[in-house]
Amino acid sequence: MFKHILTPVDGSTLSECALPHAVTLSQAFDARVTLLRVVERNRTSGVSRAIDPLGWQIRKAEAGAYLEELATRFEQAGLQAEETLLEGQAAEHIVAFARNHDVDLIVMSTHGQSGLSGWNVSSVVQKVILGTHIPVMIVRAYVCATSEVKPLQYQRLMVPLDGSPRAECVLPLATTLARLHDCPLLLAHVVAKPEVARRTPPTAEEVGLVDQLTERNRQAGAQYLQQLGSRLASEVETRLLVSDNAAVTLHELIEQENIDLVLLSAHGYSGEARWPYGSIALNFIVYGTTPLLIVQDIPEKPAQRTEAARATMETKGH
Repeated sequence: MFKHILTPVDGSTLSECALPHAVTLSQAFDARVTLLRVVERNRTSGVSRAIDPLGWQIRKAEAGAYLEELATRFEQAGLQAEETLLEGQAAEHIVAFARNHDVDLIVMSTHGQSGLSGWNVSSVVQKVILGTHIPVMIVRAYVCATSEVKPLQYQRLMVPLDGSPRAECVLPLATTLARLHDCPLLLAHVVAKPEVARRTPPTAEEVGLVDQLTERNRQAGAQYLQQLGSRLASEVETRLLVSDNAAVTLHELIEQENIDLVLLSAHGYSGEARWPYGSIALNFIVYGTTPLLIVQDIPEKPAQRTEAARATMETKGH
């Protein structure tokens, strides 16, 4: 399922929060791990400043020694980890390395050397997520349990489903992990109440129609979860909920059920294929507080470049 896992680190304890998850997934799928460290030049706003050659060489040497030390820790855990040291902008090099070296999973912490902030993910992580079109695992640095290089024992896994084949693309991965960790797999389906015009209060007839359609969808959802659970080999629990807001309900369910890993398809029924993530996946990236593994359900080709990306490429071409 995964053959090559990329784990970017920057020398900080925060970035190392991703290491236990990389070890766990490497062992689960017999995948090789590459530890990537990008040494960035100090940037000042609008000012070009000469770099001290000696200081730069010292920084690179320290970064190389750090990677060697991490690789040794992997070896002590019974795993081999390759080391790669690059110079330049972190996000750009991580994206390029993933594209050019057949990486099929990136495992990275939400924050690193720049420290924790009010943002749920750092700017580097955001750029990597949007710049690559492969599965990514985001580990929340602000609730990091350990940064030791040793496997974790997942206790409860959750897969949000909307009934679409796209959303189900994550199930083979989820069931494999649940079986290996001998833990329950929670399948969650939220039935969203249909919207009605909101300029005026709904009439009794409109309320009746909403209730009728909601109940129909609830029954269909219950049947869907029952059929899905019966054909999966792992121990499966199901949750069927009715809500005005699927994202809010899923976040509340994660907290109530003490979920320690969410596995999610990048798109569902309503996801637009030209963009790399649908609304629920983006919501979990921006507002989630649990480790999150997102699987891409569509090939990269349909995804369109943003206007900003196209403008940047045109500028470079002149």
